[in-house]
Amino acid sequence: MTVLANHSFAKMNGIGNEIVVVDLRKSDSQVSAAEARAVAAPNGVPYDQLMVLQKPKLAGTSAFIRIYNNDGSEAGACGNGMRCVAKRVFGENGERAATFETRAGLLNCWQGPSPDLYTVDMGAPKFGWQDIPLAEEFRDTRYIELQVGPIDSPVLHSPSVVSMGNPHAIFWVDDIDAYDLERFGPLLENHPIFPERANITLAHIVDRDHIRMRTWERGAGLTKACGSAACATAVAAARLKRTNRIVQMSLPGGDLTIEWRERDDHVLMTGAAVLEYEGVFDPALFAALA
Repeated sequence: MTVLANHSFAKMNGIGNEIVVVDLRKSDSQVSAAEARAVAAPNGVPYDQLMVLQKPKLAGTSAFIRIYNNDGSEAGACGNGMRCVAKRVFGENGERAATFETRAGLLNCWQGPSPDLYTVDMGAPKFGWQDIPLAEEFRDTRYIELQVGPIDSPVLHSPSVVSMGNPHAIFWVDDIDAYDLERFGPLLENHPIFPERANITLAHIVDRDHIRMRTWERGAGLTKACGSAACATAVAAARLKRTNRIVQMSLPGGDLTIEWRERDDHVLMTGAAVLEYEGVFDPALFAALA
C-alpha cells in the first residue's frame, strides 16, 4: 500500500493555479514521483502542483514542503502553492505567520493585508547564468540570445532569464494572446540552453505599475497562474527599468501584487488562496504501484 492511499488531502487554488495539499507531518513516509503522477491521473485529482508537508528539519519552522509538478518532477518553489499551504496551516493553528522549508530555501509566509490575502517572501532572485542555470555563459541575463522562428524574422526572441528557486525565461511581447504558447511552451521548456528545463512566460508591460502575463510551467504545462513566474517577470521588468519595484501582475487566473523589496532584494508575493474541497485519495489510483 502506498503512503497516499486512503490519505486525506485538500484541493485548493491560488488564483487558478490548481494545488493539492497533503499533510504528512505525522509520518516518516515519502511520496514518490510515481505516486505524484498517479494523483494527477484522469480519474484522480487534477493539479498543477502537489504540496506535501513533511516534518520540519530545522527548529522554528512549521514544515518541510516537497513540491511536485503533475509529471512527477520536483520543483524548488511554488508561490501560489505556498499561499495555499499558509492558509491551511493558519486555519489549523490560528497563527498569522510561519516559516517553511523548501528545496529553494526558507520561505516566510504571513496573512494580510486583509484576511483573504497571504504574502510569501520568495527570497532574492538570482541572475548569474550558472545559478539559473543556463548551459552556456551569458554575462548579461537581462536578455539572452534565444529565438523561435526564422533568424531574420523570429516569432519570439531575446528573453530575460531569472531564477526564483526555479528557472524562468520571459519573452516581452505586445500581445500575450497572439502566440500559441501551448505549441511553443514545450519546445522552449526543453531547449538545450536550459539544462534543468525552464518556465516560459509571455509578458506585456501595460505601464510602470502593471504587467499582463501567461506562463507555460515546467513540468505542469499551460497554467492559469504561476506565482514564481510572476515574481521572475516583475523582477526582470524592474531590472530593465521598465516598471517600478511594486507592480500588479495580471494572470489568466487573477491578480497578484509583487514587490521587489529594495532593502534586501527579497521578492514578496501577495494574493488569494481558496479551499475548493477536501477528500481522501482512492486506493485504486495507486493499485498499479502496490
